[in-house]
Amino acid sequence: MKITAVKAHVLRLPQVTDICEGTQDTCLIHIETDENVSGWGEVDSCPNVVKSVIEAPLSHQICNGLENALLGANPLAVEECMHRMDAAANYYGRVGVGAHAMAGINQALWDIAGKVYGIPVHQLFGGPFNTKFRAYCSVLFGNSPDETFEIARRHADLGFTAIKFGWGPMGQCEKNDIALIREARRGAGTEIDILVDAGQVWDWKTALRRAQAFTEYDVFWLEEPLHPQDLFGYSQLCAESPIPIAAGEAESNVEDFRRVLDEGSVDWIQPDPGRCGISKMIEVGHLAHKMHRKVVNHSFKSGITIAASLHALAAIPHGDLFEYCMSESPLRHELTNENFPIIDGFVHVPEEPGLGISIKIETLEKYLVS
Repeated sequence: MKITAVKAHVLRLPQVTDICEGTQDTCLIHIETDENVSGWGEVDSCPNVVKSVIEAPLSHQICNGLENALLGANPLAVEECMHRMDAAANYYGRVGVGAHAMAGINQALWDIAGKVYGIPVHQLFGGPFNTKFRAYCSVLFGNSPDETFEIARRHADLGFTAIKFGWGPMGQCEKNDIALIREARRGAGTEIDILVDAGQVWDWKTALRRAQAFTEYDVFWLEEPLHPQDLFGYSQLCAESPIPIAAGEAESNVEDFRRVLDEGSVDWIQPDPGRCGISKMIEVGHLAHKMHRKVVNHSFKSGITIAASLHALAAIPHGDLFEYCMSESPLRHELTNENFPIIDGFVHVPEEPGLGISIKIETLEKYLVS
């Protein structure tokens, strides 16, 4: 079996704003082979730049486009394919968008492998450890505390046992920060866990004051309160915070995840398969397990990323919580034929071969821009 094409499809809603909402656009990866078996992946990065990385022409031996690096390769030799791309992108791809593009390709390669062998991806890694995960509803804060209350109330009746609120106006001032959490708790009620994604807005001392204030509202964790590179700040915060700290979604290399766990001392690590790939997400999960930390997916894209996250978590010994994006975007809910229903608060791992997803071609064609 040989790879005959690696295609990057950029999809975009008609109107995109600066709100921190990852389902306004996306980049899908489609790998084709000479045996009529193909695979899909998705990248959480800047879609047009990802497409350029994949389609770039040869510059020289260690500076090449990723499609060029993979043409003619055996897609079942996943690690060999990853080494090919590492070599081709030596100058530009070790971190950032180059690594993100490889992550989407990694998903598509494992999708092909699962289809060829007739088993779901998690079984290729020795799973499943779990076949279902407690799903937390992932939404953005409202523009005000009152709007946040209404969002919480609306989502509290959808069968979730936890809701995460993120970004939005968090970080404007102490009074508003606390009011946002107060109204999130009031809207969700006392039986639902509340998670907070601050959106990289504070220094560690301010984050500690907020964590101390948020304890009144029984917050499950405080996510990304600091800049991803502020590992010293994370270490100081984690040593004193009364609330568990989560971070790591920005990383794409295992050694960087290790630093977040080791130097940053975070309680929860959050790999995103659209930025690090399935292979690295599972490696990070095993690393976290050895360090007695918790792992949870970061996923704020379509059903492709949801499926990739489910398979990766199923291959990790202690995964039990799952980020379930509840954006209203059609690129979240209408891109795959599978909708991953919440049953008694849990989302279930696909059991079909590969990732277990299929693309709605009409949705792809409707929002395809390049």
